[in-house]
Amino acid sequence: MPRAILCVLDSFGIGGAADAEAFGDAGSDTLGHIAEQCAVGKADKDGLRSGPLNVPNMDRLGLGAAGRLSTGKDVPGLSFSGDPEGLWGYAAEVSNGKDTPSGHWEIAGVPVRFDWGYFPETVPTFPQELIEKISEKAGMNGILGNKHASGTVIIAELGEEHVRTGKPIFYTSADSVIQIAAHEDHYGLERLYELCEITREFADPYNIGRVIARPFVGDSADTFERTANRRDYSVLPPEPTLLDRLTSAGRTVYGIGKISDIFAHQGVSRVLKGAGNDQLFDKTLEAMDLAQDGDLVFANFIDFDSLYGHRRDVPGYAAALEHFDRRLPEMVAALREGDLLLLTADHGCDPTWKGTDHTRENVPVIGTGPGISGRSVGGRTTYADIGESIAVHLGVAAGPNGASFL
Repeated sequence: MPRAILCVLDSFGIGGAADAEAFGDAGSDTLGHIAEQCAVGKADKDGLRSGPLNVPNMDRLGLGAAGRLSTGKDVPGLSFSGDPEGLWGYAAEVSNGKDTPSGHWEIAGVPVRFDWGYFPETVPTFPQELIEKISEKAGMNGILGNKHASGTVIIAELGEEHVRTGKPIFYTSADSVIQIAAHEDHYGLERLYELCEITREFADPYNIGRVIARPFVGDSADTFERTANRRDYSVLPPEPTLLDRLTSAGRTVYGIGKISDIFAHQGVSRVLKGAGNDQLFDKTLEAMDLAQDGDLVFANFIDFDSLYGHRRDVPGYAAALEHFDRRLPEMVAALREGDLLLLTADHGCDPTWKGTDHTRENVPVIGTGPGISGRSVGGRTTYADIGESIAVHLGVAAGPNGASFL
């Protein structure tokens, strides 16, 4: 029986979402705009990268063709001249949001049809009643932050005061989320996790998708850095996902990075964490070595989104894509007879776009494996088609929300 490896390049949209205007994102195109800036030298950076976007392995499998199908335009620098060697196409999102849980749940066969709760772009941003309830149960004497912020910026801004006062840093973003930053040594990792569990309890009435523990280390604002001990406290998907169907069938689901957190630790058999894309790539290879017939390896590569998309760092995003592409042959070489490797994304985060939010875009669907011939899978009308294709490939029951392209 074959295996499946599903890699989410977090935020790697390829433009063209039909409903983008409703989200204020008409014209956004993560891949296309990065490639355009690379082509004219605006994404050059000494010691990091220069020249046109260079992702020949993904392009050969069909990335350029998928981008052209999604937007109707050629992607600068992606010029593979033959017929793509992999499965290629794009998928459109039908979930109500453009956030991480919605994208991943829909990939796993469960679109999000309800609206998440969000916090206003005011200071303070969190309702006083919410903070009072959390503070009382956690025994806190106050919080810092209480606003929309970038995680790295707010740690630099308030980290020293946090260490001095012991008050945790609460902040949010355009996503449905409460993020809590605290120093691993001065505050304590387990104490931070306990605080997040309390916050999760009181966030439920506000329909908040995630509470995220954001631990960091360092001695000063100049040296503070977040660690790999992040933990997400998500609500459960509204119905069984592909992961649940696989585990119910006795299969092993390997969650790489934040996958288990996104699914509220349901349907994931084994968790392998890593700090940054390189470690996550290594952990994916480790899981592929462990996985047996019928298993799923499900990986999220977070740096594209958190380090480059949200920070509007075009050269960094381009360099990260090129580095992933250079390593991709390692993953392909680890495939066994009958295996299926799929590359996709959960939303866009165009680093040339206004603000720092995700962008509503189609996502690539690129696949390969021993014996797989190149062909278009077209434009899929829901991300759920990805999960249903994996279900067919692995021989488990179909779900109600998508259709296989295999």
